[in-house]
Amino acid sequence: MLIDIPTRLKNIEKPIRRITAKEAALEIEKNQGLLLDVREASEVAEKPVNKATAIPRGILEMKMLALVKEADRPIYIHCASGVRASLAAEQLMLMGYEQVSVVTCAVDDIIAAVTD
Repeated sequence: MLIDIPTRLKNIEKPIRRITAKEAALEIEKNQGLLLDVREASEVAEKPVNKATAIPRGILEMKMLALVKEADRPIYIHCASGVRASLAAEQLMLMGYEQVSVVTCAVDDIIAAVTD
């Protein structure tokens, strides 16, 4: 049986914390969290978020352990629509990361929030 994206997202077992760009920016300033951009390289090149670390969703699991070695480091994930960020959050939680949040807003809002 094939599962579409809305069903896949609904079936994520662990609850995913969702926050706004402004909330993420404030928290990152306080807790030295990582802002993670899981969009494709072409999307990042077209509209970069300068304070974000860009790792495309397709290779996230292969790169994260080298980038973040602490399970309790706060990680804030964004993409263009929230779908890839939600799937990425699920994977990171399954890998053992404890403080994962999805930033749920447009890329322009994230750019504005982290450059204020």
